[in-house]
Amino acid sequence: MSTLTAVNSAPDDRLRTELAACCAARDWIDALLAARPFADEDELFAASDRAIAELSDAGLAEALAAHPRIGERTGDAWSRQEQSGVASADTGLRADLAAANAAYEQRFGQVYLVCATGRSARELLDICRSRLANDPVAERAVVLGELAKISRLRLAKLVGR
Repeated sequence: MSTLTAVNSAPDDRLRTELAACCAARDWIDALLAARPFADEDELFAASDRAIAELSDAGLAEALAAHPRIGERTGDAWSRQEQSGVASADTGLRADLAAANAAYEQRFGQVYLVCATGRSARELLDICRSRLANDPVAERAVVLGELAKISRLRLAKLVGR
């Protein structure tokens, strides 16, 4: 996919696969398919934001299941690129990040999701530790916001921006 025109005109089954790389929640994908055609990228991003805000707990869990832990090596090119700030982290910082991931998962029952683009391993660790103080309702709102940011970045890549 390389343009908004291609997104607007692609058959649903082909676009579904492309969109799943941006956000794996089926309800989000269905919402974007139903919202076509998009007049411009801002309309696409707004539809994405709305669909993410409306995700049920099951839909959010589905989206999160497609994201690797921060600092985990993955075969997904977008995740590797987004987490490139972790690549140069030393062993101690990687261990601290793994421990913070584990504490987060124990506290909230889900993977620690953060828009990692442009952030260092130290920043990602500090963010994780600070979010451990959130209550579950506040953390859900933060996670939805982070998922919206990641989805926008990936949609921009999808349309060749």
